[in-house]
Amino acid sequence: MIENVFEQHRPMLLGLAYRLLGSMWDAEDVVQDAFLKWSDTDRSEIREPRAFLATMVSRLALDQLRSARRKREAYVGPWLPEPVESTAFGPLDTAELRDTLSYATLHLMERLSPPERAVFVLREAFDFPYETIADIVGATEANCRQMHHRAAKHLGEGRDRFDPSGEEHARLLSTFMAAAENGDVDTLTTMLGADVEAWNDGGGKVRAALRPILGPVNVTRLITGLFQKFDFTGLRLVEANGGSAIRAEADGIDLLIFLESHDGRISRISAVLNPEKLTRVGILKTSPAERTSDQF
Repeated sequence: MIENVFEQHRPMLLGLAYRLLGSMWDAEDVVQDAFLKWSDTDRSEIREPRAFLATMVSRLALDQLRSARRKREAYVGPWLPEPVESTAFGPLDTAELRDTLSYATLHLMERLSPPERAVFVLREAFDFPYETIADIVGATEANCRQMHHRAAKHLGEGRDRFDPSGEEHARLLSTFMAAAENGDVDTLTTMLGADVEAWNDGGGKVRAALRPILGPVNVTRLITGLFQKFDFTGLRLVEANGGSAIRAEADGIDLLIFLESHDGRISRISAVLNPEKLTRVGILKTSPAERTSDQF
């Protein structure tokens, strides 16, 4: 019975922890810790297991997030969220669940404080009342409302409301793939916004830019240079984080590319090359030990 109740809510709890942490490894650790605590809890007075378990997972994730932020300061190059299969946490049957799982939102949420991130996720994705959220983060309801307002405003600045399953976004990805593969600099330049950024996460496992590349000229030069230097194969659209991404392989290195757009132009390119972050999307073909570390 103990296991049945917990397993019933596991997908939701895992989705909650992942949205708070941006890492499936950390999310799974948090959910496992919650299960152990749940097993030792007197459940005779618990009327709403979902709310109780979500509170437990949120508090554990907040502790983990504060620790993780310190560890990421020593990360080699930019830290990007770990991509996951679109169905990792069950059906995305609301716009809020889709948006808070999207790579665009996860990336932007890294800029929020841990309490702001928790308030935003709990309210937006899971529609928790402010009274419950206040108890979880240790703040007043009024402060939680303010944190939600600030987080929503911050996440909404500079980007469209992300629709990861939209046909328009898929067309943007397809056009980008074709232009980059053919070295079509003119098309690439017209696709990029004036403030476009390119982020590459190699995590010290494979060579990648150690800081974001800024501006359409630099980003175009980066893209065309990579396609001239390396043999990219297997370019195709895949489903990840509730939307479409580009799967590719460059001289034996797997990577996953997410595009974000604003006003019809690409505003951010996020390329995940760290092989340890590609195990959840079914594209890792060889072990990290078999890969070279000096290619990108």
